[in-house]
Amino acid sequence: MSADTRAPRERMVYAAAQHLRRAGVGGTGLRQVVVDADAPRGSLQHYFPGGKDQLVAEALDWSGTWAAARVEEHVSRMRRPTPSRLFKAVVGDWAADLEAREFARGCPVAAAVVDCADTNETVRHAAETALETWRRPITDALVAMGRPRRRAESLSTLMLCALEGAILLSRAGRDTAPLRLVARELAPVLDA
Repeated sequence: MSADTRAPRERMVYAAAQHLRRAGVGGTGLRQVVVDADAPRGSLQHYFPGGKDQLVAEALDWSGTWAAARVEEHVSRMRRPTPSRLFKAVVGDWAADLEAREFARGCPVAAAVVDCADTNETVRHAAETALETWRRPITDALVAMGRPRRRAESLSTLMLCALEGAILLSRAGRDTAPLRLVARELAPVLDA
C-alpha cells in the first residue's frame, strides 16, 4: 500500500468528509480528524483558523466536487448515454459503497444538512453549494443528451432527491433495495 502523498491540509479535509459520512457534524471530532489525517498537532488552527465550521465547509466542498467528478466520469465512459443509464451508474456507486462499508457511511452533505440546516448558516450554505456543485454536471449531461435546459434542471433535482432518499432508506434498512428501486422506477421518467 502506498503512502498518502497529499498535504496535511488535504488529508484533514478528506478525513473530515469521511467522519461526516459516519457521524454527521456533531459526531465529527477535531482531534480524531487530525489523528486519521496523520497531521501534526496544532495543524487545525494553522490550516483552519475558522475552526470546525471552516473544516466542515471545506469537507462539504470537497464532497460536492468529488461527486461532480464521478458524474463526469460516468458520462465519459458511456457509449450511448441516457439519463437512466447515468442515474443507474450513480446509484450503483452508492449501492456498492454502502454494501462494502456495511451501511456505516452515507452522504456527508445530507448528514450536514440534517445536523445543521437550521442552526449553522455556514454549514448550511456549504451543503447547499455542494449539492449544486453535484447537480450541475448532471444537468449539463442531460442537456448534452438532448433535454431542454429547464427539463434537465428539473430531472437533475429529481435524481438527487430520489438518490438521497434512497441512501437514507438503504442505510436504515441495511439493504440496497431502495436504491435499486429508484433506479428502476425512475428510468421511464428520466428517459421520456
